[in-house]
Amino acid sequence: MVPEVRGWEGRERMRVLHGVAERARRRVGVCIAAALAAGCQGDGVAAPGASAWDGAACGPATVVRLEPLQAATLDCGAGTTVTLAGNGAAYLLVPQFATDAGPPRASGYTIGATSEPAAAREPAPASEPARPNARSPGSAPRSAAPAPPTEPRPRALPAAPAHAAAGAFQLAFDAALRAHELHAAAARPEAPRSVASPRRAVVPPPPPPPLGSSRSFSVLMTAGSRPTFRPVVARLVYAGSAILLYQDTRAPADGFTAPQLARFGELFDEVLYPLAVATFGEPSDIDANGRLIVLLSPAVNAVTPAAECAAGGFLGGFFTGYDLTSTHATSNRGEIFYAAVPDAGGAVSCSHSVAELERAIPAVFLHELQHLISFSQHVVVRRGPAEAPWLNEALSKVAEELGSLRYERQAAASARTPGAGPLFPDSARAYILPLLSASYRYLLRTDTSSLTLRTDDDPGLAWRGGAWLLLRWLGDQKGQADFYRRLEQTTLTGTANIAAAAGEPFRALFADFSLSLYTDSLPGLPKSAIPARNRFATRTLRRIYQEAAGAAFPIAPLALPARGTVTASMLPGTMAFYRLVTPAGAATVTVTLAAPGGGPLAAGLRPQLGVFRLPAGP
Repeated sequence: MVPEVRGWEGRERMRVLHGVAERARRRVGVCIAAALAAGCQGDGVAAPGASAWDGAACGPATVVRLEPLQAATLDCGAGTTVTLAGNGAAYLLVPQFATDAGPPRASGYTIGATSEPAAAREPAPASEPARPNARSPGSAPRSAAPAPPTEPRPRALPAAPAHAAAGAFQLAFDAALRAHELHAAAARPEAPRSVASPRRAVVPPPPPPPLGSSRSFSVLMTAGSRPTFRPVVARLVYAGSAILLYQDTRAPADGFTAPQLARFGELFDEVLYPLAVATFGEPSDIDANGRLIVLLSPAVNAVTPAAECAAGGFLGGFFTGYDLTSTHATSNRGEIFYAAVPDAGGAVSCSHSVAELERAIPAVFLHELQHLISFSQHVVVRRGPAEAPWLNEALSKVAEELGSLRYERQAAASARTPGAGPLFPDSARAYILPLLSASYRYLLRTDTSSLTLRTDDDPGLAWRGGAWLLLRWLGDQKGQADFYRRLEQTTLTGTANIAAAAGEPFRALFADFSLSLYTDSLPGLPKSAIPARNRFATRTLRRIYQEAAGAAFPIAPLALPARGTVTASMLPGTMAFYRLVTPAGAATVTVTLAAPGGGPLAAGLRPQLGVFRLPAGP
């Protein structure tokens, strides 16, 4: 009997429950047709809300029938073909390598279509010979008979403002810190889980030191296998319920005034810190002071050579797990965020005005505070491994967005006419524009920027933008703060952490995320018409790029000929986009996703094909 998949009405009714056995998950593909009607029996029962990821496997007998705006994902680890309904139906086809294993090396694939006339079968023309890796990274796949894409190819990237967190120097320094933390966590002796309490979990914080009191610190100057430190003395200039703000006694005289320091401290204490804690949970409190220390020091400025600033930006601030794990005299043994100080005259390194740092440092603070929470929860509290760098960085990008979301809501609440104000008020732009720029770059090259194999030593921005989109979509689907908190408060890492927190296989999530990058906001349709699983809730992708930068939407699916083959390549952890319009006189169209030689793709790549039936139209 031919297994036939009729639509995916169950996509929003069926989601894999926590703890579903692997044998049950494998059976879904066998019984999916019955599940849509009455549900499978035995250990293959599809519970309400279960994902339809493995509803069918690619193979010669697989038929998928979708109504407009319905989707399916086919497992192509053993088979190569799927038959779709024709007669003019249009489809978005998204081949994917949903893996986090193996080296970040491109693998060739072919994708093609053969139409089946309604009356009589005609011989199909010869396909274009397979050409593995026939294109350079970032270029469009080669097609046997390309047709114009449905949306114009963008001609410009949105520009991000000068911003410490967007610069190569900040990224490289962060990379070295995260690498050290991975090693430090792996080297720690095993200890019982949950041996430490998070900050303020048991008792109220003790009284802070008196304002104006001094304290010595060691500031990390070089990150790597042989770190160096600089001793400094700083005075307490602000004491709040969550933050102690210290400023180095050697800060340039043209820096923050006392009122500016007070406002800075209030921003960290009353706005930014609560945003991060509400989303990710509390950090540890190994120094038992009940507060996070923020240290403003010209030593942080000095980490960036002045010659690097123009090309690579500057180090705005950082957190290091060294302070939480090392007992060496250079460890400050507490939760600390280090930040640069204003230096308009450039006496230390790059020239930075007060206004520049007031714009840049808050987003850096949120970014680094997530790293602090992640390390303290995974390593200090639970004595587990540090989070995988790519997921750690993705969560920090979500943290940056928290500032934008806060000011967006504030502006919307104060607007006299709902929806009349700008999408991103000035107060939000320093937080969101770097994310938009990086994610735009990612959407231009989704098949060459791996989300699951990148580590934080990659200086590129594109994969970080994609990682933000992945975590943004996951949060929208799984409950925002509750989901992000589950990712932090565990010893799991990487895709295993995501699967456990979401309650379904990573492959299912990656499949629908990949489709959502394009289907989130289809032109000419209200967003509410798109199934919730195939769109973002917090953002509307086409709108944010258009309104923030006036840029065309970056994904332009390549037109797949109804009778032809495309040869291309992808990295693990990536996807590509194609559009297929079936001939009006063809009852069915068979789509093939295969290795360049014609056989199945390597199962280790986790190859799968996302299919979304597009609405009728040009």
